[in-house]
Amino acid sequence: MSLYVIGDTHLSLASDKPMDVFGGGWTGYVDKLREGFQIVSPEDTVVVCGDISWGMSLEEAREDFAFLDALPGRHKLLLKGNHDYWWTTASKMKTFFEENGFSTLDILHNNCHFYGDTALCGTRGWFYEEDRGEHSTKIFNRELIRLEASLKAAGEREKLCFLHYPPLYQGYRCQEIIDLLEGYKVKLCCYGHLHGGSHRLAVTGRQGTVDYRLVAADYVGFRPVCIL
Repeated sequence: MSLYVIGDTHLSLASDKPMDVFGGGWTGYVDKLREGFQIVSPEDTVVVCGDISWGMSLEEAREDFAFLDALPGRHKLLLKGNHDYWWTTASKMKTFFEENGFSTLDILHNNCHFYGDTALCGTRGWFYEEDRGEHSTKIFNRELIRLEASLKAAGEREKLCFLHYPPLYQGYRCQEIIDLLEGYKVKLCCYGHLHGGSHRLAVTGRQGTVDYRLVAADYVGFRPVCIL
């Protein structure tokens, strides 16, 4: 049994949203994802760090969920990304997954999941420095609350954290999120969101007391990364 992570699958099987704006590496990316997931065993867990589907509603994203559900892996834990417009309440999403028989899909949102003695925590995060308006401040503060709730739910277990937005990259640090990660003794933080030329801005490796890793699909070759 292994734990994998990947971000930004950007599926659009029902809407055919082009991804070439992010570079030529996205050509044929659905087939690349299908092939990349072959390293995952049926009993493994995969965390998907947001930007999962371009669907504007759960119904529009149905084919994308079906694709993910059919990929290898016993559990796929989904985080919200900035393009996941289909995202709604936890109860509606869980009901939709159950009604459609998507038995491997679950969400990581205002909660944490346990992988043996390790806690899997996370939330979307936010690029607060880009817009300090009132609306952005409210969203940012809400994300801090969600992240801390997830970390608290882990108790004294070893903690891994998954975000969509990077908490730091070249020229940017979200100190409030970093303080939470370090204060709750998070061992590893995986994030997505950065594509194409933005890969060069990514911060990876140990910063302070936390190891950071970019896991956007195009950065990791559309192959989930084994972290445990």
